[in-house]
Amino acid sequence: MSATVLAFVGVDPHFTPQVKAAPSASAAGNLRVGIVCNPKSHRNRGAAYAAGVPGAGRVMVAAPSTREALAETLAEFAAAGIDLLVIDGGDGTVRDVLSGAGDAWGRRWPAIVVIPSGKTNALAIDLGLPADWTLDDALIAARVGRTVTRRPLEIARLDAPATPRVRGFLMGAGGFVSATELAQRTHRVGAFNGVAVGLALGWTVVQTMFGSDSGEWRSGTPMTLTTPVGAIEAHPRYLLLASTMERMPLGLKPFGPVRQGLKLLDVDAPPRMMAAAVPAVLAGRASAWLAKLGYHRRDMTGFRLEMDANFILDGEHFSGGALEVRQGPRLSFVVP
Repeated sequence: MSATVLAFVGVDPHFTPQVKAAPSASAAGNLRVGIVCNPKSHRNRGAAYAAGVPGAGRVMVAAPSTREALAETLAEFAAAGIDLLVIDGGDGTVRDVLSGAGDAWGRRWPAIVVIPSGKTNALAIDLGLPADWTLDDALIAARVGRTVTRRPLEIARLDAPATPRVRGFLMGAGGFVSATELAQRTHRVGAFNGVAVGLALGWTVVQTMFGSDSGEWRSGTPMTLTTPVGAIEAHPRYLLLASTMERMPLGLKPFGPVRQGLKLLDVDAPPRMMAAAVPAVLAGRASAWLAKLGYHRRDMTGFRLEMDANFILDGEHFSGGALEVRQGPRLSFVVP
């Protein structure tokens, strides 16, 4: 099934975005904007785009229903030379778009606008986007060049090199898989974003603290982690979390102080002294005793991970195996 691409819509020819170098007046009138809408997102605004997007030059709108159709859409956007890539959806939609694009743009991606309309919008929180952020707001911000840079995680399969790489911003394994499943259940009762994260985290901590060392919450997941310098660490881990985001929902700081780059938190199994350690970890406190107890924070350019269990990338399950995790392309995101 091919993507549904609506006609180009020409509007205000005087709009002058500054997502790259400031364009000339004539170039501004020919600005191309590609919009990907997820019709299943929690708060999708896509229906209005077909009627025109004031403040843009020429607009392509697509609502692909399969990953194959999404790849076709993004290839069309790349061929059209769009200047702004708009993603209307949540974290999962952002993951699918960044992954589905493959190498369509190489190292020269268009500036990206995220319209947070999903059930979880952790990237939007990291970027500082308000809940009512709209495309109109984004176009105004783009015009004055308000962007920040982020590099997504890029995960390749060493045991299946032909498998396309996936890109996202929050990867988790071990207990994080169970926590995510709990968060998805809270969506059914109307809990979204930080509320869902808080409920899932709280329930996970309770289950872990009061479970036995041999129970499923505390016994951990066997993993082999290989660092960039070649150190091999093979043992069960209670939790592994990796991200290139700088700010997390609810103000949590599991990776420590705010900073750029690929950050890793891994916790040995079974977790020790959780009543004292968990609050310190989530508050971002840097304490030597945390590492001695098996709570490790690291900054890495990348790492290799082998495990049989599944992992989570921005809310979706992926099968385990031999993986290489690294930083993906530098992307510019439009912000307020």
